[in-house]
Amino acid sequence: MIRVVLADDQTLVRAGFRSILSDEEDIEVVGEAGDGAQAVALAAGLRPDVVLMDIRMPVLDGLEATRRITADPRLDAVKVVILTTFDEDEHVYGALRAGASGFLVKDTEPMELLHAVRVVARGDALIAPAVTRRLIAEFAGRADPSGRRPDPAGRLDALTEREREVLGLVGAGLSNDEIAGRLVLSPATAKTHVSRIMTKLGVRDRAQLVVLAYETGMITPGWLA
Repeated sequence: MIRVVLADDQTLVRAGFRSILSDEEDIEVVGEAGDGAQAVALAAGLRPDVVLMDIRMPVLDGLEATRRITADPRLDAVKVVILTTFDEDEHVYGALRAGASGFLVKDTEPMELLHAVRVVARGDALIAPAVTRRLIAEFAGRADPSGRRPDPAGRLDALTEREREVLGLVGAGLSNDEIAGRLVLSPATAKTHVSRIMTKLGVRDRAQLVVLAYETGMITPGWLA
């Protein structure tokens, strides 16, 4: 059973998501929060698998709530999915840097919502890789106002050449199956590479690998044709 907490200051939005999720046999909504502080408290008390987190909430916004959840080692298994709208694109990069596992557009179709919750709960790929690539490509350059990027050599020294290649493909938004096809590997081998990279680099999930790939300059917008 996938346990979900809904965090949004709009009661109708929470009710809509609850209605969709509660109809599924493998998903249970275990709590609702009307602000970021409540979301952090519920995450700590209920230890859900997924928190659907709105960005703009009173008391504590969704980005800071996400940072607090992902910074707590006791909540390492809790995945946060940010709820956003396209006019809030600039927040998506910040959300991923804060530790979010992905994002959803608020007017997403019900089947996309269900798919997103299941994918994030099992720790797999980001939601909507094509959209993620576009947003990360556009906003990754804003991490440093000078436009400079960190030298990748130090942090990535622990990776083998194959692992660097896999990291680049993860950063471009490819799934394990797509990586396997491109590198002529089995999907299981691709998944093993991704897991080892996350362990070596000390990151929570694939979302953090995407951010790292751009921040270190390993890949740049348009890198993967």
